[in-house]
Amino acid sequence: MPRAKRGFKARRRRNRILKAAKGFRGKRKNCHAIANEAVQHAWMHMYRSRRIRKRTFRRLWITRISAACRQLGYSYSKVVGRLKSGRIELNRKMLAEIAITDPAAFKAIIETAA
Repeated sequence: MPRAKRGFKARRRRNRILKAAKGFRGKRKNCHAIANEAVQHAWMHMYRSRRIRKRTFRRLWITRISAACRQLGYSYSKVVGRLKSGRIELNRKMLAEIAITDPAAFKAIIETAA
């Protein structure tokens, strides 16, 4: 009985992994067994980093809003509390963007809430 080499399905599966490993260094890009492990780790890090990126950007926005508030003589927590009680529904991303690009508009928003 002839030896079965798994056919085109296995080759297609291997090629999918090697395609994902494109750009890796050394044997990690062209040796299936090593590339498979490298790709699995890369996917694990990508999954985790998609969640970490959300936290990181939120921290950045809060820092920017806080800095803009300090220049106007307010604290971040007081401003956010007053925005909520004043029913001004701007998220932190938009507030940070306004604080950077249009300080006059940011000042008007803050004073409306206060």
